[in-house]
Amino acid sequence: MSLARAVTAPKRLSDADRRAHIVAAAERAFVRNGFHATTMQHVAEEAGMSAGNLYRYFPSKEALVEGLCAADQVQSAEIFAQMIQGGDLRTAMTAALRDHLLCSPPEKSRMIVEVWAEAGRNPRVAALTRALDEDVLLGIERLIEAAKSSGVASLSLDARFAARVIFTLVAGLFKRLALEPAFDVKAEAAMAIGVFQALFAGAISPAEEI
Repeated sequence: MSLARAVTAPKRLSDADRRAHIVAAAERAFVRNGFHATTMQHVAEEAGMSAGNLYRYFPSKEALVEGLCAADQVQSAEIFAQMIQGGDLRTAMTAALRDHLLCSPPEKSRMIVEVWAEAGRNPRVAALTRALDEDVLLGIERLIEAAKSSGVASLSLDARFAARVIFTLVAGLFKRLALEPAFDVKAEAAMAIGVFQALFAGAISPAEEI
């Protein structure tokens, strides 16, 4: 997604398209200013509309987060479907890790980390992010099952466990990308892919006791 600032809103949009336009503007504002520092006025300016008009569509920042989560759910579903249909799941997962995480702007990762922090204080944001996280976990589970069916992953691999490992690893990489100025994309990608390969081979399993 381009981070270039929108100056004016497109004319004669349907309500659905206008909401999508505002959500895209909100993401740009959150990325540029930080989630907590961004005001509804910032979003209105980014969307090229008055604050009063913005409030007709989104009455609060929490409502904008809901719109962002809904957009992410659609995007995630499309990415998972493309990966499964592509056939070569190992290559597809490597490309997805590179394109949608490690090569994303650090500012966007910081925005996501800020939203996670907000979820610790705001029950509504927490519910929204939990629902999105569960959708992502289910999508990864479906990928694992497809990998097992195609012979890429061990048939004994527990899909839910594997999804949790991948989810936890990726969340940690998001946090590190957001906060570490010297984050080494190539080294961290190699580490993550190595973990994926070991996981798919059945070499990683939960401890029986802790």
